[in-house]
Amino acid sequence: MVHDAVGAQAPEEREHLLRMLAAATFIIFFQAYMVAPVIPALSSIFDAPEQTVGLIVPAYLIPYGIGTLIYGLLADRLGIHRIMLVSLAAFAALTALTATATSIEQIAQWRVLTGLGASGVVPLGLALVGRLFPYEQRGRPLGWLFGAMAGGMAFGSPLGAVLVPFIGWRGLFLVVGAAGVGVLLLFLPYRRLVAAASVPVTGALGDLFHGYVSLIGTPRGRRTYGYVLVNSIFHSGVFTWLGVYFERHYGLGPVGVGLALLGYGVPGFVLGPLIGRMADRWGRARLLPIGLALSTLAAAVLLVGFPLIFAPVVVMVLSLGYDMTQPLFAGIVTLLGGKRPGQAMGLNVFTLFIGFGVGSVAFGEVLRFGFGPALGAFAAVELAAALCSFPLFHSELPSPALDRSA
Repeated sequence: MVHDAVGAQAPEEREHLLRMLAAATFIIFFQAYMVAPVIPALSSIFDAPEQTVGLIVPAYLIPYGIGTLIYGLLADRLGIHRIMLVSLAAFAALTALTATATSIEQIAQWRVLTGLGASGVVPLGLALVGRLFPYEQRGRPLGWLFGAMAGGMAFGSPLGAVLVPFIGWRGLFLVVGAAGVGVLLLFLPYRRLVAAASVPVTGALGDLFHGYVSLIGTPRGRRTYGYVLVNSIFHSGVFTWLGVYFERHYGLGPVGVGLALLGYGVPGFVLGPLIGRMADRWGRARLLPIGLALSTLAAAVLLVGFPLIFAPVVVMVLSLGYDMTQPLFAGIVTLLGGKRPGQAMGLNVFTLFIGFGVGSVAFGEVLRFGFGPALGAFAAVELAAALCSFPLFHSELPSPALDRSA
């Protein structure tokens, strides 16, 4: 297989590539998550309702999700290395250009374009893991990438809120755009390795679209992608409005909100590879219900309230719930793709980011009735998902005899 050949020829280079992919993932998720906590600040700057400003979050996330399907198709036909280079360049340029906006509407427009441009990096990086590492060893590298996602969240959330009073929101986008250029330069030395791991898929366009249908044509595919959607709706809905939650309930300003969110992403950033190893060793069937239960617990605690000093801990529990679910679902997806890993991971990230966009909008709509109803509804859905995960994922165990095509 391709991943065996590449891994045998250049294991150290493969590890270096993994860390480069983690760096790209980190900066993209930093950019995605630095926006939500500054919704109150942008609302004040542009004299716009928070509900309106909040739309800049799905304005990025939904186009990002849609773009992953397109990039997945193109990568399987043209090669992952070419598509990743173009997407990284688009991310850097469009992020910097967002600083030229003069209204919330213009920020939203740039966010739409950035979402479309940036969406060819992370899903293809995850697909590369499927090429470079055998299934039984993917937990650790996937842990690295999802740890980088968590790190982007961990630093993007608080730093976005903390830095705006000092460098302004425009400066924030300019700095991240420059960081994107740096990541692009880091990627260039690994083009050969990425190209060697890519296996372009031929065939008619109809055959490629049929590939998406086949991915959800099995029970394993339907339940995995279904849980990716439900779980992402929950986490995006709760997280997007956490800044507003802390502002309303505790009267915090931008710096205070940043400090309150400090725990988000830390578990995945620190424990991501370890969680991946645990999944490889003990099976996803044992870890998924725990992750879903932790997410439910965090929402329940937010619902009943707590002393402000415990805010980072509560946020950390919410983050750990994400870190113990979505990376594990991605591990299953890497096996579903077969000869079209770009399509499989493209559909995964499409589902993930569509859920992110829908979750932020849905929570915002229910929020019109207050945080109690919004948190209660989201916690109830996540609890139901946790209970149903026991029978639905009971076969996801690390057994050599396991029929992984079921």
